[in-house]
Amino acid sequence: MRKRSATLHGHRTSFSLEDAFWDELKIIAAERALPLAALVAEIDDKRPPESNLSSALRLYVLDWLKSGRHFREE
Repeated sequence: MRKRSATLHGHRTSFSLEDAFWDELKIIAAERALPLAALVAEIDDKRPPESNLSSALRLYVLDWLKSGRHFREE
């Protein structure tokens, strides 16, 4: 698990995320033609107030993969 940093709405924040989830977020951002920072901000904006950003990022990746929205060929 690694600590990551991002600027969201002009404020620096940090979160801990395993490399596997970080790698998937980069792939999702590329598939959606979004900068990675924009994807993280979008997920942050939509997360419930009682959840933390790390959990929200993991759940987003899980939902993305389960929904079949990814275009990668294995």
